Amino acid sequence: MLGKCFRIVGVNILTGDAARAALKRTFADNPVPESVLQRSAALFGERLSPQQAVDRILADVRERGDAALRHWTQLIDGVDIDVVQLPAHLIESARVEPDLHEAILVAIARVRAFHEKQPAGGWIEHTEGGALGQLVRPLERLGVYVPGGLAPLVSSLIHTAVPAVVAGVREIVVATPPGQGGQVHPAILVAAREIGVEAVYRVGGAQAIAALAYGTESIAAVDKIAGPGNQFVVLAKRAVYGSVGIESLPGPTETLVLADDGADARFVAADLLAQAEHNGAEPVLVTDSRELLIEVERELARQLENLPEPNRSWARDSVMTRFKIVLAGDLDEAFELANLYAPEHLCLLLQDAWSYVGKVRRAGGIFVGEASMEALGDYAAGPSHVMPTGGTARFLSPVNVRDFQNIISLIGLNEVTLREVGPHAARLARAEGLEAHARAIEIRLQDGKAH
Repeated sequence: MLGKCFRIVGVNILTGDAARAALKRTFADNPVPESVLQRSAALFGERLSPQQAVDRILADVRERGDAALRHWTQLIDGVDIDVVQLPAHLIESARVEPDLHEAILVAIARVRAFHEKQPAGGWIEHTEGGALGQLVRPLERLGVYVPGGLAPLVSSLIHTAVPAVVAGVREIVVATPPGQGGQVHPAILVAAREIGVEAVYRVGGAQAIAALAYGTESIAAVDKIAGPGNQFVVLAKRAVYGSVGIESLPGPTETLVLADDGADARFVAADLLAQAEHNGAEPVLVTDSRELLIEVERELARQLENLPEPNRSWARDSVMTRFKIVLAGDLDEAFELANLYAPEHLCLLLQDAWSYVGKVRRAGGIFVGEASMEALGDYAAGPSHVMPTGGTARFLSPVNVRDFQNIISLIGLNEVTLREVGPHAARLARAEGLEAHARAIEIRLQDGKAH
């Protein structure tokens, strides 16, 4: 029956048209929580929307530079920073436990090896009519934003900066919110050192994005800003786009698990909870098996209860407020719904999963089979984990080498092609009312000296 709903862990199970409606993205701006408005009133003396607050910060940093960075870092992060750039000796002296250091090195090596397989060169084709081609050149300066908050997101640094290194970017800098005493977590510093990051700036939020985009006394402007962040970071990236490039506007993370009756309910539940423990995450389960849903319900309850706090609370919030469960009529409908949703992560927990890869048209990444869980991809599988969210996998790709390179068209034609193509181009120019364009072509045709 279309639209019929069942109940599982307090969440509706959707079928048919109800499932299609739930998985079709609306792309509407989310309402502003009252807590955000209250926070803005405390910071600015008036209730401002997130966009208004971001615009206020961007304008201040653009006008006052480092003074504004210090002001907003103290006001928002509660940290006084006298020097914006972290001294090099602190990066060199940063240490972490040996097993964590080894994990950082393994992740860097695998992400580098994967992205080195992406063709990096351009092409030039020479014919008797001249030459056409594309030159590929790396960006000069990249700013990587690494979120702060509850834990050091070392993986975000690795999965953004390493593809840029492979692309040949000449200078990579990091901006990250300072912790207590203005310190940056040593794991981030160790990863930055091993990657070859040029500088680390202890500043976060919209003020960091403004500094990277416009430049201050301590931070030179970059060509592009990449990396995830909270709502204020994303709004700031959107506001400065045009002054600098951005790789995307990443939103809350999401995983769609597509499973059949052969899937292990333990693995399905574990993958859903791994996604659910992210703040604001949206876990989705699509299956054609009612029996699997019953087993997954039991596993979700059991595994959720065994999570430590605060992870249990985070995961429970995602499950109870944003979890979508879809019972498809068959696997063809399941893939139709998955493509409609265009997930950041698509996990195929199917019998003979490889045979279904061709059915996927829209996804940031496909995780094929039980040994390819999305959690592994977050750290050390190889591809960058910075993938399109919010349905933007319809038109965006994961971070890759091309995000950090420019393609320059190369035109080197000779008189043979000029005489073949020139008259047509001149006619098109006159059709558009651009007489000087037409004459610039025809003077070569009349002169016969072009080479």
